[in-house]
Amino acid sequence: MELAAELRSTLERAGELARVVELNLRETAVSTAAATADERVQELERRLATAESDVKELASRLVDSEHQGGRLMNLYVATYQLHATLEPAEVQATIAEIAINLLGAEQFVLLLRKDDGPGYEIALLEGMYDGPVPPYDGDSYQEGDAMVDATLRDGVLRLGPTAESQALAAVPLRVQNDIVGALVLNKLLDHKPILRAEDRDLLDLLSAHAASAMFAARLFATKDRKLRTLESLVKLARGE
Repeated sequence: MELAAELRSTLERAGELARVVELNLRETAVSTAAATADERVQELERRLATAESDVKELASRLVDSEHQGGRLMNLYVATYQLHATLEPAEVQATIAEIAINLLGAEQFVLLLRKDDGPGYEIALLEGMYDGPVPPYDGDSYQEGDAMVDATLRDGVLRLGPTAESQALAAVPLRVQNDIVGALVLNKLLDHKPILRAEDRDLLDLLSAHAASAMFAARLFATKDRKLRTLESLVKLARGE
């Protein structure tokens, strides 16, 4: 708001200077002191140019401020949505919505570490309308994409494509230092040709929060199932 007010004030000053310049130009047309008038005109023109430069700078700062505000709002909304539910399916759906609506992803894969063995299950596969392609054409992911494999090993966020991978991004999903999966972006929507610099903040947020939200949802679901089983056993023992 202060920046907008400052911009309006500068615009008003620029307008006033323009009117003064016009008035002085008219006066100098009939003035006999041509040299003095020329100096006055040059001074006013210099001040007007300075005011116009200030207006452009403030306008640029206003655009940057609005852009920054929009980016921060996206980060807040994404964080809130990830932790707003304890249903694993809803958390996965939220991750998909963030990938599509905020990152502009068309094709992506969500990999989650298996609880009962090695490898990663393909929890979510989006945008492969002609059918899954290797290495995502089964129920699980073992290896096959060099960049994704490296991210699953060391937990480092990587951007592509590279000579060994067509993936645009491999985002590690971590709970503290434990790597529990990855979000792999393979293709963006047509209106977004590349990942921008500001997308890195959102990728980092997904890396930190998506896994913890999924872990909390799975833990809650497991405890809820155990509680329901225990309640059923108690009712059975009571003959209910």
